[in-house]
Amino acid sequence: MSASHTTDIRHDWSRKEVLALFNQPFNDLMFQAQVVHRQHFNPNEVQLSTLLSIKTGACPEDCKYCPQSARYDTGLEKEKLLAVEQVIKEAKAARASGATRFCMGAAWRSPKDKDMPVVAEMVRQVKALGLETCMTLGMLEAEQARLLADAGLDYYNHNLDTSPEYYGEIITTRTYEDRLNTLDNVRQAGMKVCAGGIVGMGEGEKDRAGLLMQLANLPHHPESVPINMLVKVAGTPLDSQEDLDPFDFLRTIAVARILMPKSHVRLSAGREEMNDQMQALAFMAGANSIFYCEKLLTTPNPKANSDMELLSRLGIRPETRQVERDSLEEARALQRAVAEMETDHLFYNAVN
Repeated sequence: MSASHTTDIRHDWSRKEVLALFNQPFNDLMFQAQVVHRQHFNPNEVQLSTLLSIKTGACPEDCKYCPQSARYDTGLEKEKLLAVEQVIKEAKAARASGATRFCMGAAWRSPKDKDMPVVAEMVRQVKALGLETCMTLGMLEAEQARLLADAGLDYYNHNLDTSPEYYGEIITTRTYEDRLNTLDNVRQAGMKVCAGGIVGMGEGEKDRAGLLMQLANLPHHPESVPINMLVKVAGTPLDSQEDLDPFDFLRTIAVARILMPKSHVRLSAGREEMNDQMQALAFMAGANSIFYCEKLLTTPNPKANSDMELLSRLGIRPETRQVERDSLEEARALQRAVAEMETDHLFYNAVN
């Protein structure tokens, strides 16, 4: 398949086609991904996000990779939902350090109705800082998605984690269809989707292909696609999982870029274990977003200053964001302008 054919936005990828991309010689795959990337993005810009855990631990789910599950003894201290003021303090620090998107994650199966007004207020106040907003709170009902959208939430993160065929090996407490339903509720509410998965959980290449095929064949591609490398946490069932070959991880990034040309592909969890050379290759493969903070919810991430040092060495700049006023703000501005025009006759021109 030539590079020119991969730039079309498609939603009908077959497993055979996706596996053929994975099985190309490494250099050919990297080149193809880089060509696609340059057609849709500045190759020397990376979007910076910061992720804050707003409620930690005691999740009832049994995801085998997750230290926040109540089923595993990982030594993680449980924490209640943070106060809005604490979240805003963290968001201001993230903005000052260069982040353009602030992501908030809660270890819930799904949010309770009593928590929705609080998280909605977090969204409103973080958005008022000029940051893009993202949340991951577990499964969402349609009404909950609409409430978050009304509060101004830009992105909702809900990962598919792996292929439908391998999913049951990792999670039994919610179905693949549950995850797809949440993504549909998010879309129907008018929010952008952040959805990706985790590699290195013992899955095969066909499962990595299956995950990306599921994402690429959604009615709309996720605007953000996080590709996570398993972070092995003591006490979880996957704590002794064999390491994934780094080239298999890079192939996953490259294929994600080719299948979803206009999506931001995020180099996400697991960067702590990657050397500078591997991260540089991931950017060449089409990754153009990173989490820029010292922790991803509860697992380590390279410190912000080392991230900036690496980006500088590579000649990569943080992506800038134009803050657009939403329709409500525009309406208020119009009302103010009209009011000023209506009262102009009450004032004289002091200059003249």
